[in-house]
Amino acid sequence: MTNLTLVTEFTLIGFPTNQNMYLLHSVLFSITYLWALMGNVLIIMITTLDQHLHTPMYFFLKNLSFLDLCLISVTIPKSIFNSLTHNNFISFLGCVTQVFLVVFLGSAALFLLTVMSFDLYAAICHPLHDEVIMNMGTCVQMAAVSWLGGGLSAVMHTAGTFSLSFCGSNIVHQFFCDIPQLLATTCSEYLLREIVPILISVVVAFCCFIFIVISYVYIFSMISKIPSTGQSKVYSTCLPHLVVIVLFTSTGFTAYQKSTSASPSLSDLVISVFYTVIPPTLNPIIYSLRNKAMRMALGMLIEIKLIKK
Repeated sequence: MTNLTLVTEFTLIGFPTNQNMYLLHSVLFSITYLWALMGNVLIIMITTLDQHLHTPMYFFLKNLSFLDLCLISVTIPKSIFNSLTHNNFISFLGCVTQVFLVVFLGSAALFLLTVMSFDLYAAICHPLHDEVIMNMGTCVQMAAVSWLGGGLSAVMHTAGTFSLSFCGSNIVHQFFCDIPQLLATTCSEYLLREIVPILISVVVAFCCFIFIVISYVYIFSMISKIPSTGQSKVYSTCLPHLVVIVLFTSTGFTAYQKSTSASPSLSDLVISVFYTVIPPTLNPIIYSLRNKAMRMALGMLIEIKLIKK
């Protein structure tokens, strides 16, 4: 039986390796990361400091921002470092850690987005009972279940992936350790150890997606009954949120359902960017810059700081 320690490190071959692409990749990823970092930290800070934002919606938003911040921090800094140093190696333990954290944070974010869609449904379709349905105790429990679900999914996938034998090529055609590309490098015949967890996760994610779609069908049905002056305000909040969910889930489905290949195309890289980089970058725009309550809270915090000075 082949020992797993035959491969002690992996080589991440994500983007074309000429000098211009190295520089472009570093600059674009640095700008994207700094934007996501500042945006999500800002959301966490505002929703923590402003007492008026201690509501279920902003409680879930704070959790989502923290997950997004961690998710993009797991992959982007390492990729930027590799480009700047022209060193594409990652240790076996580092690869295990990346797989665990990406699956954990991505799964928890999907569960949290599902919970947020239910919270939005309760607020719009049952406004008189919203405080009873989504009290703070229930919100904490839902958030805890989201984190727990992400942890269980991460353990299942990490154990399934790294119980396989990696004794052939150590080249991973991705800018981070992603499961589909790792499966292409294994020499193990027992791929069911990871294919079964992938199928389970796809089914669970599909159920979450269907739940979100049904919630939004009811939400949009209720919105259509309110005066047109109020419709645009609600649509401007709901539609961008729904677009990010569809982008996140559809690209994730595509990446994990495609058959593994030893020489993947550029589209595989683009797809992975859409479910690991784009959502953490877009969420601060949707939930802070486009949110009047968040902008007002930020303005008040700035005024208080200036007055104190």
